[in-house]
Amino acid sequence: MSSLAEVARRAGVSKVTASRALSGAANVSPAARERVAAAASDLGYVVSSTAASLVTGRTKNVGVITPFINRWFFAEVLEGIEGALIQAGYDLTLFRLPAEPEQRSRLFHYFLVRKRVDAIVCVGVALTPSEVELIHTLRRPAVGIGGAIPGITTMSIDDVQATRLATNHLLSLGHRRIVHIGGDLGEQMDFQVHARRLAGFRSAMDAAGVDERPGDFRPTEFSVPGGYEAALQLLADPATRPTAIVAGCDEIAIGAITAARQLGIVVPNELSIVGIDDHPYSAMFGLTTVRQRPGEQGEQAVDLIVRAMGASEPSLESLAIDIPIGLEVRSSTTAPVSLYPVSQPHGTMVSP
Repeated sequence: MSSLAEVARRAGVSKVTASRALSGAANVSPAARERVAAAASDLGYVVSSTAASLVTGRTKNVGVITPFINRWFFAEVLEGIEGALIQAGYDLTLFRLPAEPEQRSRLFHYFLVRKRVDAIVCVGVALTPSEVELIHTLRRPAVGIGGAIPGITTMSIDDVQATRLATNHLLSLGHRRIVHIGGDLGEQMDFQVHARRLAGFRSAMDAAGVDERPGDFRPTEFSVPGGYEAALQLLADPATRPTAIVAGCDEIAIGAITAARQLGIVVPNELSIVGIDDHPYSAMFGLTTVRQRPGEQGEQAVDLIVRAMGASEPSLESLAIDIPIGLEVRSSTTAPVSLYPVSQPHGTMVSP
């Protein structure tokens, strides 16, 4: 392997200048930096990240903290973060947030310091005031995804508005017997996502003047099997069956569509279903859904911290960035059967 001295000789600069140029340090002319980079490329010289960090105080490493790595939303955000960091020339160190308070404290007070990350991205983690203070003490820019965190910049969708938008779509079609299959309130994720989505559903129903709604909420886990099991129970009795379902996420909605098909219920003619997320499978199932793009949220978070790290004093303002959402109307929703003209054959889709 070529040495730094060989790179310096080929570029016609000192070893110190070559080292500073390759590590990204200041006070190196653009012409010299270009010559050093060309020489290193020709010789196949690879910069030691440890040596570079000693010069610049930077590790070119970003720490990402998340409670889940195998759930769709979190995996999509992580993919967006990883791709953007690679593009920017940064490494990623992933920390899975443990549920135990002692282990969580150890992560923040030991691992983040030991790994010497240049910035931190928290995905679906509601940081405590003491954790925010620790991040400020480390003097590292940080971005949170999933909900508001006082003291650091965060980005998230409005979960209340998401289910309100989904419910209003069904109400506008003429549905009144609507049930929300959402997350179990006893197993809340951070930022009270389950409760906020239920609140948005009930807010829309209240605003529409829909009264006497016993059993309008069925709790389940945020997964395809969770939606399937909840919908099987909900749809089993034709006498109490709703005409529409607002699912807490697309995976629940896809499970509900599967259950309806198993029971011989035609979607959307006999049952309309709307979800939240715009999951990659939602188009395949013809699912009407509230669109959010978690991968783009990850990319935007990286853009924020990379720009902050490029400043002379790396930091970020404490901002709450609202991620826009929109309704993607597909074939899983239509007017309830009761609104079809009498002459309309059963099973034919018409506009309300």
